[in-house]
Amino acid sequence: MARPQRVTLKEIAAQTGVSLTTISKVLNGGSDVSSTTRALVEEQLHASGYRRRKSRQRRDYIEVVLHELEGEWALGILEGVRESAAAAGMAVSLSVSGDRRAPGPEWLDSVVRRAPSGIILLFAGIPADGRERLSARGIPFVVIDPAGDPDADLPSVGSANWSGGLAATRHLLELGHRRIAAITGPESVMCALARLDGYRAAMASAGVTIPPEWIRFGDFRRQGGEHHAAELLRLPDRPTAIFAGNDAQALGVLHAASALGLSVPRDLSVVGYDDLAIAELAHPRLTTVHQPLREMAEQATRLLLQLLDGPRPEVTRIELATSLVVRDSTAAPAAASA
Repeated sequence: MARPQRVTLKEIAAQTGVSLTTISKVLNGGSDVSSTTRALVEEQLHASGYRRRKSRQRRDYIEVVLHELEGEWALGILEGVRESAAAAGMAVSLSVSGDRRAPGPEWLDSVVRRAPSGIILLFAGIPADGRERLSARGIPFVVIDPAGDPDADLPSVGSANWSGGLAATRHLLELGHRRIAAITGPESVMCALARLDGYRAAMASAGVTIPPEWIRFGDFRRQGGEHHAAELLRLPDRPTAIFAGNDAQALGVLHAASALGLSVPRDLSVVGYDDLAIAELAHPRLTTVHQPLREMAEQATRLLLQLLDGPRPEVTRIELATSLVVRDSTAAPAAASA
């Protein structure tokens, strides 16, 4: 069977009435093109299924894009990408743009001009028009999914957030706790909801009713964890355990407990999420859910290299397992251990 004929830029020029020079500028992210002309060319490139041929002399570097360069989470991911890329003879560059959901619109124009070999994004996704522009230019990308809800057709690597929340809560239930509160992340972030749903499932299976005030939506920051924990620990029937949606918030819980004269784990058990280095250094050492950040980064880099060097893999959505790491911040509630 004959292969379908590739669309050429000359044909795109004829279809749009735009010069080859201008079309080339659009493809290469040139700034001296009007928004109307750019939109016309982009629409025709997408409609015609144009795909740029892979260059034999591609730039051998991967660009990593994230919304903030703060905390161990991002650094762990970056180190995993760097090591895996180096093993393949590739360098890594870094861009900071956008928010948790997607990179900012200004990033797309600049990345098209830079033309990296491929891109790893630490976002929930990328807008459809952005995907089309990158695809037309032959720049593959993979999402390392911090939000937990990538589009089905996006190459992505994530972890089992629901299972992590379930394991954390079951651990507390098995110790004898029943008054277990949860401080998760923003209500708009799917991984926060997935961890919370794991908590709810464990509580429901144990026949424990959850008062509404026991569930708090935080911001994944230490100060937010401290604020919500202080409110929870001042309740008349305060919780004996708190499951925090990440290690930073769990540290905030430890601070709040100490400020109120409570001892962890004698008066309060605390479980975090991520298993960052701070969990091992905390006092007491933090029981937490291990999220395989380095493995996620390595898998994402390998997937990107597959997209660069061969046909699209059959499996492009990878979810890695989480596991509970028990340390010193959890114990049986005082009444049960007396």
